[in-house]
Amino acid sequence: MSDKLIDMKITKFLDALASDSPAPGGGSAAAIAGVLGAALGSMVSNITIGKEGYEDVQDFFKEKLGQFEELRALLTELIDKDANAFSGVIKAMKLPKETEEEKAIRSAEILANYKIAAEIPLETCKACRKVIDLHIECGIKGFKFALSDIAVGALCAITGLKSAVHNVEINLGYISGKDKDYADAMEKELENLLKDVVSKVEKLDEEVRSTF
Repeated sequence: MSDKLIDMKITKFLDALASDSPAPGGGSAAAIAGVLGAALGSMVSNITIGKEGYEDVQDFFKEKLGQFEELRALLTELIDKDANAFSGVIKAMKLPKETEEEKAIRSAEILANYKIAAEIPLETCKACRKVIDLHIECGIKGFKFALSDIAVGALCAITGLKSAVHNVEINLGYISGKDKDYADAMEKELENLLKDVVSKVEKLDEEVRSTF
């Protein structure tokens, strides 16, 4: 792509997302949902740090701010990485396939690039799960008038996580027929990332709402 997605105006990005181009697509949107969650965590941390009446949690939120910011940077990178993830598969599919040797090389290249296309959204899944876990750790400890943003942040991140899972699994559909052990291992990793996450976010959501 000629322009980095992260450097686009929001309206231009949305136009690109709505176009008939396959990228950016759901993978980039998943990363954006995750990075919104991380940014909201940073916001609540920043608001709470230095706030009178929250002296007991100053060190806690300073630590969380650093962690949220690391994840915000990572997920921001993943917006563009995901948009470009499938380009290797497309390139490999254009390799020559006249001889048996060429067919073997082409097949190996396609498989290798499908794995890359699966591993990038898996990074998004992992980062989003970390964002969720940080929001759960923060709970209702932060500034009371910013607690709704903790809930919104967690909800954004779980949307990113569950959305990115689709982008992993669609690539595993091809990989499983060529390398079942790899596909099974990645499916297990996805299961672990999704384990109990819905119930935990729902519990946090209810906890926040009870403070209003």
